[in-house]
Amino acid sequence: MPGRTWAGTTLDDRKAQRRAQLLAAGLDLLGARGSAAVSVRAVCRSAKLTERYFYESFADRESLVAAVYEDVGDQARRALADAVSDESDPGRRAERAVTAFVELMLDDPRKGRVLLLAPLTDPALTSRGLHLLPVFTGLVGEQLSRGDETGRQLVAIGLVGALSNVFIAYLDGTLKVSRERLVEHCVKLVLGADAFDPGAH
Repeated sequence: MPGRTWAGTTLDDRKAQRRAQLLAAGLDLLGARGSAAVSVRAVCRSAKLTERYFYESFADRESLVAAVYEDVGDQARRALADAVSDESDPGRRAERAVTAFVELMLDDPRKGRVLLLAPLTDPALTSRGLHLLPVFTGLVGEQLSRGDETGRQLVAIGLVGALSNVFIAYLDGTLKVSRERLVEHCVKLVLGADAFDPGAH
């Protein structure tokens, strides 16, 4: 029974803990070694759990990969929302949003690779990656002050695409700049987008 306790924890608590261990192992493998490194056996070995416990939480390898990706996506959404929640100045909002995203993606590069690089190589994430882009586009569009709704959407789509490619290049080593320069450039992109008036037609 879910409510029954053993060593001070319930069955549901232990199941949640095992799921968290598997997600942590999935993040480590996918974010540090790439899609090819992620298998049910490898995740179980890293989490120090048997396959029985893997299938207790996930139907297959693809569902684990999707759960890891969606967990990082949720963290990114929360970080961006929290960063701008109590700031009204556009410049400060842009700086805080970019800094929060940089901290999440670069302080733990595994998360950046899972969110931005893994969808390019793992079939389990291709459709989900495209699905998350409108979420981030919506968040960005809410911060823009010029134009009608369609105009803000157009600018937000372009801005998210530009920022994503900058971060991808930084994470895969193509772009070699300091972290400070990266933040400064991304803030300028955000402020430049907000200053652009797409007009209404």
